[in-house]
Amino acid sequence: MSIQKNSRNAARKTRHKRVRGKVEGTALMPRLNVFFSLKYVYAQLIDDESNKVLASVNSLKLKKEGKESRTQIEWSKEVGKLIAEKALKMGVSKIVFDRGGYKYHGKVKVLADSARENGLVF
Repeated sequence: MSIQKNSRNAARKTRHKRVRGKVEGTALMPRLNVFFSLKYVYAQLIDDESNKVLASVNSLKLKKEGKESRTQIEWSKEVGKLIAEKALKMGVSKIVFDRGGYKYHGKVKVLADSARENGLVF
């Protein structure tokens, strides 16, 4: 009998469940959720009361629009800026940040700081 090590993604999902037990978005203060695949960066504003995605931005869409290839840090900064612009257009300035089980440094921190610089409060 051998002991299996959990994968990094399984550990992230466990952390995300724990965070989601404490963080909830509303229509007035939606939840900003982030996800990172190996290539792309995704961000969504979610209203948990009505189970709806209010706005979303991802680097895949930006890449298809002709933006040049960048590092994930640069994509994170751009995605944070665009999600903040969309939120402000909808009249939302306060949000709850859901880091998706990721540690708050690197790409996550850059995305959050970019959203804050562009007008979101959390």
